[in-house]
Amino acid sequence: MTDAPGSAEERLPEQETVAEFNSSHKSNFHRLLGFLQTTPSAIPLFVLVTAVIIFGILNGNRFFSPFALTLILQQVAIVGIVAVAQSLVILTAGIDLSVGAIAVISSVIMGKFTFDLGIPGELAVLCGLATGLFFGTANGLLVAFVKLPPFIVTLGMWQIVLAANFLYSGSVVIRSEEIAQVAPILQFFGRTITVGGAVFTYGVILLLFLVLLMSYILSQTAWGRHVYAVGDDPDAAELSGVKVKATLVSVYAIGGLICGFAGWALIGRLGSVSPQAGQLANIESITAVVIGGISLFGGRGSVAGTLFGALIVGVFTLGLRLLGADVQWTYLLIGALIIFAVTVDQTIRKVSL
Repeated sequence: MTDAPGSAEERLPEQETVAEFNSSHKSNFHRLLGFLQTTPSAIPLFVLVTAVIIFGILNGNRFFSPFALTLILQQVAIVGIVAVAQSLVILTAGIDLSVGAIAVISSVIMGKFTFDLGIPGELAVLCGLATGLFFGTANGLLVAFVKLPPFIVTLGMWQIVLAANFLYSGSVVIRSEEIAQVAPILQFFGRTITVGGAVFTYGVILLLFLVLLMSYILSQTAWGRHVYAVGDDPDAAELSGVKVKATLVSVYAIGGLICGFAGWALIGRLGSVSPQAGQLANIESITAVVIGGISLFGGRGSVAGTLFGALIVGVFTLGLRLLGADVQWTYLLIGALIIFAVTVDQTIRKVSL
């Protein structure tokens, strides 16, 4: 008996074609997600390049000039350095709300020790860096050994350090002229070098150096692999022989030390020692890290992505300012980017599970 038109046998080739088409699309989608999972900095890099092109077209040659592009680097240098410290903590599935306060009190220690105690500037700088290391280590010990939630520990530390900062400094600003005369080393990271039409401060060079250094350490050393392992699954990491507590303490300690350098760079950026400066660095650093593609759940991301995240904020801020737009548009767009970044991260996590 002859099969009627439209029977299963006659539709089979067409069905196979549709199935192959759907399978190909699913395969491409999974390949894309796999790429984003292994290279989370790809999206922020794409957003950064796109934003530079768009604002460059809208603002003309002003935005594409070497001076404008390096100005963005100068503006995000302090937040970028603090964000490197924040990146290490978030990679372990933690968070540090005290990074900004630690940076500020480190700068205050450098200034007050020099002018109130008469300590040489070089030694005062070491005391400031030691201050950052001390508070970072304290956070790490409380998280690792007392097993307190990182959010609670660093929220409390933020309040403690902030109060100590204002109590010790008396909210007194040490002026730029005084520093230049007595301890110019405190303003070291504010010095500049010119390459072509681009002007780089030593603070920018410090940021780029830290990004390269931490990128290498995280990707090429055993300690870096342990950081990712702890963030991905601390129990599995411990069973694999990773010293989870020691790794956590070291992450917070190194983060605190980096914040000490941020405090030193902050003096160079401002020229003065101000207890009121940098108070929003904790939120701004989290923003840079999230937009930069580091997962808030830990174990995925890169410091290079954090740099891209900080630069995106800088590009949006300068680009909209040159256009004469209201500053609220910057907050609106950055907020949308944060939600987008977290959405992408959640999607990747769900598919990979």
